[in-house]
Parts: sequence; structure tokens; C-alpha cells
Amino acid sequence: MDDKRPGEEQEQIPPTEESPSHVIKMKTFSFIMLVFLLIIATAGLTVFALTFGDDKAVEVNSPERREFDKLYTAYDEIQNNYFEDVDRNVLINGAINGMVDSLEDPYSDYMNEEEASQFLEGISSSFQGIGAEVQERGGYVTVVSPIKNSPAEKAGILPNDQILAVDGESIQGFTTTEAVMLIRGEKGTEVTLTIQRGENTEPIEITIVRDEIPIETVYAEMVGDNVAHIQITSFSENTYQELLDAIDEMEAEGMEAAVMDVRQNPGGLLDVALKISDLFIEDGKPLFEVQAKGAEPEVYMSSPGTKLEVPVTLLIDGGSASASEILAGAMNESADIKLVGEKTFGKGTVQTANDLQDGSNLKFTTAKWLTPDGNWIHEKGIEPDVKVAYPAYASLPVLDTSQELKDGVISEQVKTAEQMLEALGYEVGDVDGVFEEQMTEAVETFQEENELEVNGILTGDSTFAVMDALRKKIESDDPQLQEAKKILMEEAGIEASAAEETEE
Repeated sequence: MDDKRPGEEQEQIPPTEESPSHVIKMKTFSFIMLVFLLIIATAGLTVFALTFGDDKAVEVNSPERREFDKLYTAYDEIQNNYFEDVDRNVLINGAINGMVDSLEDPYSDYMNEEEASQFLEGISSSFQGIGAEVQERGGYVTVVSPIKNSPAEKAGILPNDQILAVDGESIQGFTTTEAVMLIRGEKGTEVTLTIQRGENTEPIEITIVRDEIPIETVYAEMVGDNVAHIQITSFSENTYQELLDAIDEMEAEGMEAAVMDVRQNPGGLLDVALKISDLFIEDGKPLFEVQAKGAEPEVYMSSPGTKLEVPVTLLIDGGSASASEILAGAMNESADIKLVGEKTFGKGTVQTANDLQDGSNLKFTTAKWLTPDGNWIHEKGIEPDVKVAYPAYASLPVLDTSQELKDGVISEQVKTAEQMLEALGYEVGDVDGVFEEQMTEAVETFQEENELEVNGILTGDSTFAVMDALRKKIESDDPQLQEAKKILMEEAGIEASAAEETEE
């Protein structure tokens, strides 16, 4: 079309008409300018159409992605032919979830806007829920650890408990994010978890009243003989400053040695864990290594600054995971600090959380991390230098407070109650699951000592009181803490006080 216009323009000039040469030059110039302008206009229209037109936008802005043809076809088929209307966002979220699930990585997850908001609460100052860290493990949503003093801990939730159902709804096959959405809720509301504890026990139901869960992450106290016990329950935004404040407080009380404690600490923010590791490692020594896909390991080194200058041990257990294991590896291999307790959880990967435009979030594994000596502890954990097991009564299942355990009843719940009361120092007779006369007398004695109705029946408040007394005993006796303290005192040359020697 464009290349015909010069001919048409020339045909309008009578062939017999004699034109002055300067007029001919002017017309030639005009013709050239017209062609130039037409080319510019055509190019502009083409770019506009390719950029903003429906059919060509993808081809101009990005390379053609043939691998998505099947996905687009499936999407169109469902949208056009499914017998009911389908929310396009549901389809898109489902497609992304499918991609992430195909990685078969329990630590990678796609979160929609609501789920992403819940995820961010985990590192904020507080949230409402039951207070337990969970992970998908072997196809089950599994408790890594309950938060200290949380409703979950008080109700008897333990590390490695498998959550089978929430309020009667099975969560088999759920992602951790999906499970957390069901478990969390407003303060004061109840949620019932169906728990599997151990391979050969029957599932139990635990009803928990949700509460405001403050993210206070550092607890410190003097445990005698100028030894401090400093527990870190997670690595959140304020944990580093909380720890510095706790150290100042313990130094003011005469601290000469410190038992650090990351038992049942499920991890948290990587940068916080590294800052805390720096407190115990001299300048220029490795903290840990990160190895991304196809790259050489990147070594993170300790830096100059504040250091804790007293002898230290570190308590670990099966609930110590991720950032807790980074701290344990750094302290053990770069500062020769003894680890006391039980083998850690075994999470040796690093995740990155990427915010998407609509407020959703894609969290996936981007690297693995190694200890300073180059060990990958994933699914293996870190072994303690000094192994000290929890007492058997620390892992007993919870009792159902709605049941009446009384003379003549035979059940596993009775056997658990017998074990609890025996651990608390009461004479219960044979621990065989049969509620008999001696067990009745033990219950009556317990009720009298705890100012409860004395009827020899374990139910309601009496059952709660037994479980609470056992929890306090676990905390006060704590053989792992006692062993760590003993090691420290020998290392620091601290002599036990007369009171401590008498108690031992």
C-alpha cells in the first residue's frame, strides 16, 4: 500500500506541463518527507500493537515458553468446560502449590496472602494460637517443639507428636502452612488435636485453649554457684538484644559460667543465629558454610565485637533444629564448647521467602548449610559430646481430663497415671494399668496435699493437677542441666557450695 503512493502522486502531474526546476525539487523533498513520516508512523503503530495488543504482548515482553503450553491448555479447559464456575485465583494458587509439592521438600511452601500473613507473625512480637512449632515429617505434620509456657506446652504437647487431625478433620497430606491455618485462631477459643505419640500407642485427643503467644525468646536465671542458665526458645527479631540484656543481668548477679540452652528451640531467623554465634566465637573463625546450587561453599566468619568471656556449655535435644543447630555446630567446632543432652533434629537447609505482588509468598530451599568443619547434618542431627537422656516420665502421654479413672478401671490411661504418680513419689502398687486400692490411696493423698476434693478419682481438676506437678518436676530436676552445670564448674574451677553438696 505504502509503496503505491509515490506513483499515485506522480500521476496527478500532467505529463505535458512544464514545471520550473525549483518546483520539482520542492515536490521531491515533500515526497521524501512524507515517506519518512509514514515509516515512522507505521513503526510506532506496530510497536504499540505488539506491546499492548492481547495476542502479541507475551511474545514481545518475554521469550516464548513452550513448556507452559500444556499448563495453559489445562487452565483453559477447566475454565471453559468445568461444570461449575471456578475462581481463577484458586486455579493459579493450586498450580503453584502443585509445583512446590512436586519438590518433595517439607521446608518449601507456597502461601497465599492470608497464609503469608500468618507466616510473618511467627517472627513478630506475638500471635494468637497454641504456641507450637510444626514441620511436615515423613508425611505427617509433626511437632518440633512447643513454645515455653505456651498453651501447647501446658496441655502436654511434646516434640515428635504427630498431629493426625484438627477438630476431627484429618490433616493427612496437608502442608505445614495449611495445618497451621487450622490450628491457630482467636484467643479464648478451643482447638482439639488428635495426637499420635509413639508407634504402638493409640491416638489421643488434646483440647487446647488458644491464647496470645508473646514471642519472649530468652529466659535467664542463676542456678547456684555463680552459674547462669540462659535459655533461647527461638531466633526472632528481638532475640539478640534480649540475650544481651539477659547476659548483663546475669553478670550483675555474679555469673562466672553459663549453661546456654537451645532445647526444643525450632530455629528462626538465620541472621539472628549468626549474631548470637558471634558472641561465643573468637574473631576470624568460621561460623558456618552455605552452599547454593552449582556454587562453591561460602564461609561466614566471626567478627570482632562483644564476646561472652566466661566458660560455656550448650544444652541440645531432638527439638533443637535449624538455626539452633547452626549455633550448636559453630560453638562446638569453632570454640570447642561441649554439647550436652540428646541428638538434634537434623535440618541442614536454608530457605528464602519471596514476597509476590499480591501479598502471597513463595518459600523454598535455596541452599544447604554446613558446619565449620564442612559437615552436612541434614536428617542426621548433631550428636552431643555428653549424652544425657530425659527421664522416661518426661515423655509420658497426656491424660484425658474428661475420663474418670477410679477403682476397677483397666486402661492405658490408668497405666500412664500410675507412672506419673510414681514419678512424683507416691506408692501406687504395680504399674499395670489396673486401678486398685493402693492407687486409690495414692490419688487421695495427692488430692489432700494439693487442696483438691478427696475422692480417690482422677478426673477434671485432679488430672490437670497431676500433669502440672509432673511438668514442674521435669523442669526442676532436669538431669541435663545438672550435668552441664557440673561440667562447667569443673572447667571454671568453681567449688560447689555447702548447700549444693548437701542437695546432691
